[in-house]
Amino acid sequence: MSPVARFGCVVILAGCGILSGCGKEDPSTDVNLTPITFPNGKQIVAETVRQEFELMRGLMYRDSLPADRGMLFVHGKEDKHSYWMYQTKIPLDMIWLDHQHKIVEIAPNAQPCTTKASDCPKYGGHQPATFVLEINAGAAAKNNLREGDFIDF
Repeated sequence: MSPVARFGCVVILAGCGILSGCGKEDPSTDVNLTPITFPNGKQIVAETVRQEFELMRGLMYRDSLPADRGMLFVHGKEDKHSYWMYQTKIPLDMIWLDHQHKIVEIAPNAQPCTTKASDCPKYGGHQPATFVLEINAGAAAKNNLREGDFIDF
């Protein structure tokens, strides 16, 4: 096979590999996983997102979240990060943590917002935080999570 033909095959195969990643049904395969332990010993696994696109997408468009799962948002710096529920289909508890993993704010039972983006309420962002953990609505109360508690990860 000539070098030009070989190069063409490599380009085609690379393109197929890139395109095979498009349209995945399970977005959790695109992220890292972090074990999380609550103060009561309960453990979950959180999909961990750091990139700007992942931080913006979050749990949008998901129809469900298993009880033992969550999403951990890692921000580049500690700041007042507010969140919203635009295009999020499942109610969530949002937990803001500082750089030491101490809970600084909780927004329980944040409801989906399917109206115009500008009409969706914003949650949190009242305290400086480095991390935000999203879990199913009611899980924070079920696990007795409170401001001042530390979460291990």
